Amino acid sequence: MGVKHGREYDEILKDLTEAVGGIPDSYLFFEMDGGEWVGLSPEEQREVHEALAEDLFYALGTEPVIEVGSGVVMYDKDNHRINLLIGDEGLTVVPLI
Repeated sequence: MGVKHGREYDEILKDLTEAVGGIPDSYLFFEMDGGEWVGLSPEEQREVHEALAEDLFYALGTEPVIEVGSGVVMYDKDNHRINLLIGDEGLTVVPLI
């Protein structure tokens, strides 16, 4: 189902892919270990982040808070955005409209 949005999906996906790339251990979402992750080329890592972003976009429609490694991804329905809390102080916002 996904989250409601007014921006083009491709633009949201690009921003969300970049944002999940800021979670240093995002690969844990796919049950990879650090060795597997560093063994991937930069392009392969980007592809994994894009797949993660797609999964999150659709999952947030039914589960508004999802842990991704040391990060937390939250769907803020009232403000039409996806918030990513990375560590204790890092906050990234992906607007949906």
